[in-house]
Amino acid sequence: MEQLAKRLGLRTDPTIFFVSAGCMIVFLIALLVAPEQIRDIFASGRSWVVTNLGWFFIFGVNSWLLFLLWIAMSRHGRIRLGGQDAKPAYSNLSWFTMLFAGGIGTVLMFWGVAEPISHFSNPPYDGVEPYTVEAARDAMGFSIYHLGLHTWTIFTLPGLAFAYFIYRYELPVRVSSVFYPLLHDRIYGPIGKTIDIFAVLGTLFGVAVSVGLGTSQINAGLTELTGVADSVTSKVIIIAILTGIAVTSIVVGLDKGVRRLSNINIGMATALMVFVLITGSTVFLLRGIVETVAIYGSNLVPMAFWNDMLAQYTSENGGWGWQGNWTVFYWTWTVSWSPFIGIFVARISKGRTIRQFVLGVLFAPSMFTLIWFAIFGWSAMEIDGIGAQARAALGEQAGVLSEAVEESVPLAMFAFFEHFPLTTLVQGLAVVIVAIFFATSSDSASLVVDMLCTGDADPGPVRQRVFWGVSEGVVAAMLIVLAGEAGLNALQQVITVLGLPIFLLVFAMVFALLRALKSESISKPKVGDPPSVGEL
Repeated sequence: MEQLAKRLGLRTDPTIFFVSAGCMIVFLIALLVAPEQIRDIFASGRSWVVTNLGWFFIFGVNSWLLFLLWIAMSRHGRIRLGGQDAKPAYSNLSWFTMLFAGGIGTVLMFWGVAEPISHFSNPPYDGVEPYTVEAARDAMGFSIYHLGLHTWTIFTLPGLAFAYFIYRYELPVRVSSVFYPLLHDRIYGPIGKTIDIFAVLGTLFGVAVSVGLGTSQINAGLTELTGVADSVTSKVIIIAILTGIAVTSIVVGLDKGVRRLSNINIGMATALMVFVLITGSTVFLLRGIVETVAIYGSNLVPMAFWNDMLAQYTSENGGWGWQGNWTVFYWTWTVSWSPFIGIFVARISKGRTIRQFVLGVLFAPSMFTLIWFAIFGWSAMEIDGIGAQARAALGEQAGVLSEAVEESVPLAMFAFFEHFPLTTLVQGLAVVIVAIFFATSSDSASLVVDMLCTGDADPGPVRQRVFWGVSEGVVAAMLIVLAGEAGLNALQQVITVLGLPIFLLVFAMVFALLRALKSESISKPKVGDPPSVGEL
């Protein structure tokens, strides 16, 4: 494999590169040959994971959040990632926009209206009536819970671990480097390479789901605006165009490509949010932002530790009920691409202290998420009708967004904008924002996959980075062409199953960090000086 890599002009670990690429191709071939069988196999695996280990995912993410808060507030929080004299490479604003756009920008655009309306019309808790004030409060709380602190916990923990070991011990930019305190030199052997291959595949498949969501929403928006057919052909063309944009950004590089796209996109997304605030029920929404802080804060602990244990008594089909299809899937999906976000965030965070890193990555995007859902979610539920009196006054218009979400989740945001001025212009802007979020997620994922294969923070050869960028587009496109809806469903099942070993890896990062930090406290180094590797 080393000779083949040299002939192709690659600068990479040939085992990680070729095995990862081979597994990706084998999966696509299997999907082409037997999409239904693949879906059934992984559906059974997903059912087992959710039923038997759903509680473990919920417990795990909560414990990670508590661990991160403890480490930030402890004396270890003063440790600077990269040495005492290291300075942040990016301003706070650029840093925030890059980690946000590379993280869940596409997801917020997709679910900003659809998730609150989904929970509003189908309440999570048993006994809560749909469309009531209580249902609205619960809908808002769960929407932010799913995409707030807990989601960013799943990104922050591996990000901190990567930044710590990469910058303070000068280990390769790979997931396996985090486990040096536990594996020592075995990170360079079969165990370490297996860990890195899982990380590459998790990134490819996890990002593919986001690509699928983004493509569906862009196609739905274009259908609404221009009448373009919502079809397989349209989706493939969209993927091809946006993959081309992403590849261009990859070639330009992180500083000029991802940073510029991220800054532009977060500006447009913020402008869209302000537009809804100003042209909607402004006073109602301002009050909603303030009250949503209390809703989230007061319900965070009950929501975070609720694991549907009584579903077997309250749900007709028993099992995990509502939460198995929402919270548990969110955590398994998110953790599958946490190595990608973690390494990306670590890459742009050199020079910051552990305290700055943890608090910044946890709270800055979470606050933006809260404001986003407060504006879009409360606006959507107000349009739909909150409470019997409001719904009676709306008459036939009551439940219009609930019907839109039921019919097509990707179309929900565009149906929402039909209730605002400058509808066509705003819908067009929304399509552009989703498209750029798509591009930033794709190009940052490609750069990270390349780092996982090379073990080096410096960009690999252009052809190598372009290969991964094109691969992400090809995975999404072939799933749509070869297996249609069955292919996307199969991928979701795969991610849930694949999420389990990656979840265990991330859990192990807690113990690796604790062991390394204990060595620092024993040796009592000067702030900014790492302990010797031998002490681990």
